Amino acid sequence: MSDQNDLYNTFMPRDAGPGSDKAPLVDEIAQRIRERIMSGEFPIGQPLRQAALAEEFAVSRMPVREALRQLQHGGLIEVHPNRGAIVRVPAPWEVRQAYEVRAELEGLAALRAATRLSAADISRLRQQNDVLRQAVGQPGTPVTAAANDDFHTGICAVADNAMLTRMIDQINGSFPRNVSSTALADAERHRTENVREHDAIIAALADGDGDGARQAMRAHVINAGEYLTAWYEHRSRTVFAPDRVAAAARR
Repeated sequence: MSDQNDLYNTFMPRDAGPGSDKAPLVDEIAQRIRERIMSGEFPIGQPLRQAALAEEFAVSRMPVREALRQLQHGGLIEVHPNRGAIVRVPAPWEVRQAYEVRAELEGLAALRAATRLSAADISRLRQQNDVLRQAVGQPGTPVTAAANDDFHTGICAVADNAMLTRMIDQINGSFPRNVSSTALADAERHRTENVREHDAIIAALADGDGDGARQAMRAHVINAGEYLTAWYEHRSRTVFAPDRVAAAARR
């Protein structure tokens, strides 16, 4: 308990400043923890014990505390008195708002890509969607996140607007990347819709129909956001309820 309270207290202004020798180490630890959160290795709602992390990284607790503080400021974790740090469960409204913005940005990317995609680019998009298509009809099989990510990032890359890509990446970096695959794993209807919506985007892109591609992409991202919002709402009420998180932290 004292370990958790000590961690909470360190989340007051107490930085390793830019000139500190600790800063690169803190950044490295924060990045390693972030990667594990984003991959789902540290799932949402999981307590992050500074003692265990310090032992794993072979460092003292201080840089781990500072790294956790950095991740808190980034919105990936939250720290509570008597409970310590946990991987943050985003509020459903945050998910909905993020996907509303993402829909507009990816719609613009699709519009720009429609006049820039080559036949080889279209072929790659179809191949990536076929990977997802093959997963349909296999309940419990996680959607292949890499293929889905490659589908979207491929369109953004061809859109050829670095600022647009950075803004989309920033939104995607707000939530663990494995969550959408986990949410869809047993949702057969949504898995089928995901593939069908990709097909509509590809068809518009192949025709060079920028407006159609934009509308199809925007609708697709909005639908994904609504489904993920509902998933987070359900998890917030059940699996990640505060009393269960507190119980997990005490174990």
